Amino acid sequence: MRRISALLAVCATALGLTTLAGPPAAAATGCKVDYTITNQWQGGFQAGVKVTNLGDAVSGWTLKWTWPDAGQKVTQGWNATWSQSGSTVSVTNVDWNRTLATGGATDLGFTGTFTGSNPRPAAFTLNGVACTGSVGGEEPPPDTGNPGTGTPVGINGQLKVCGVNLCNQYNRPIQLRGMSTHGIQWFSKCYNTASLDALATNWKADLLRIAMYVQEQGYETDPAGFTSRVNSYVDMAEARGMYALIDFHTLTPGDPNYNLDRAKTFFASVAARNAAKKNVIYEIANEPNGVSWTAIKSYAEQVIPVIRAADPDAVVIVGTRGWSSLGVSDGSNETEVVNNPVNASNIMYAFHFYAASHKDNYRATVSRAAAKLPLFVTEFGTVSATGGGAMDQASTTAWLDLLDQLKISYANWTYSDANESSAAFKPGTCNGTDYSSSGVLTESGALVKSRISTADSFPTS
Repeated sequence: MRRISALLAVCATALGLTTLAGPPAAAATGCKVDYTITNQWQGGFQAGVKVTNLGDAVSGWTLKWTWPDAGQKVTQGWNATWSQSGSTVSVTNVDWNRTLATGGATDLGFTGTFTGSNPRPAAFTLNGVACTGSVGGEEPPPDTGNPGTGTPVGINGQLKVCGVNLCNQYNRPIQLRGMSTHGIQWFSKCYNTASLDALATNWKADLLRIAMYVQEQGYETDPAGFTSRVNSYVDMAEARGMYALIDFHTLTPGDPNYNLDRAKTFFASVAARNAAKKNVIYEIANEPNGVSWTAIKSYAEQVIPVIRAADPDAVVIVGTRGWSSLGVSDGSNETEVVNNPVNASNIMYAFHFYAASHKDNYRATVSRAAAKLPLFVTEFGTVSATGGGAMDQASTTAWLDLLDQLKISYANWTYSDANESSAAFKPGTCNGTDYSSSGVLTESGALVKSRISTADSFPTS
C-alpha cells in the first residue's frame, strides 16, 4: 500500500539520521556454536553456523576457529564479514546483528572448499572466550529433543495447493496466520532472537512474511547483502517451526516487469539456497499497480520457471492488479484472473486489504473469488491504506471472520515499532526485549495478537 512512513524513513536516512554504533565489543562469558554441513559435493561444501551467547550481552563480536585440515577454506560467507588467514577463520558481525543479548543467537552461513577429508572445527571462540556450551564451568542444559515437532512446519510439512486451498502434507486444507515485517532496510532491529522467539511461542504465529523492498533503499542498492539477510530470516523462522514468506516487495514503480531481471536473479539465488527447506513460500510481486493483469501475468510466467528450476515443490504467490486487490481498486474484479489464469501449477493469488479503507465490496469480491481461485492475504492492515489513521475494529473483525471461514491464510502489516498505527508495537519497543506484553502493543497489535494466538487446528489425517 502507499505508506507515507516509508518515505519518511527514506528522508531520515538521507539526512544522516542513522543509528549510532554500539559500545565496543566486550568479552563473552559463555557461548555455544552449532556447526552443520548442509550440503557437500566433490571438493566443496556449504555449512551453517549458529552462534548462541550464553553469558552477558555483547555489542560487537568476532567468532574464530581453526580448520583441522589445511585444505579447508571459506570461499563466500553471509550475514557477517568473513576472512581467513592460514587455517584460522575470523567472522565479525555486521551492523544489524552486532548485539547478542543473553541467550541471543545469530545464524551465519558460508560455502567452502576442502581437499581430502572435511572435518568439523574442534573449537570456537567468541570475543576470545571458548564456546563450550556452558557458562563459567556450568554443565550445558540437557538435550530435550527436537523442539520443532509440534510447530506449524513440524505438523504440516511441505505445503501445496490443492483446488482452491492451501494444503499440508496430508492433503488437507489449512490456514496460516502470522505477521509481516516492515521494510527490512529500516527495521532490522525488530527482527532478532527475542522478537522471533516471541512471535513463535507467545504470539503462536504460523508464519513470518519477510518484506524485502526492491526500491526505496532496498534490494537494488545491495543485492548480495539483502539476499543474505532474507536467507538469515528464513533460517530463523525455520528454527522456530514457522513458515517464511519471501516477499519481493515491489511497490514503486508498480509494473513488476521493471524489476524482471532483478527478480530472476534474486529468486534463482534464494530458491537454490532454500530448495531443501519445507518452510519457504515465494511471493513474487507485492503490489502491482498502474499496470494491466496481462502484464502481471507475463511477469509471473517468466519468474515462476526460474523458481521451479531450483525448487519445484514450493508454493508461489502471484500479486494481482490494483495493489493486489484482484483489480477492485482499479474498478475491475476477479473475473480477469479467473478467465486468464497464470499458466503454472502450485500457485496462489495475493489479496491485500486495509480494513478502514476496504470494506463490503472488497469482502464480496473475496467471497466470490475464493470459490474459483486459491487466495492468500499476504498483507492486511487494521487501519487505512496509508498505514495510518484509527483502527477499524468492526471491519477488521469482519475481515478476519471471513478469512477464517474460507480458510484463507494471512499476514498482518506490521511486526514493527514504526511510528504508524498499523504497527503492532509502540515506538521504541524494538530497542528492548519485550515483544509480547500489553504494555508494548498498540491497539492494532493487541487485536491481531489476540486473533493469531488462538489455537491452530491443523488436520493430520
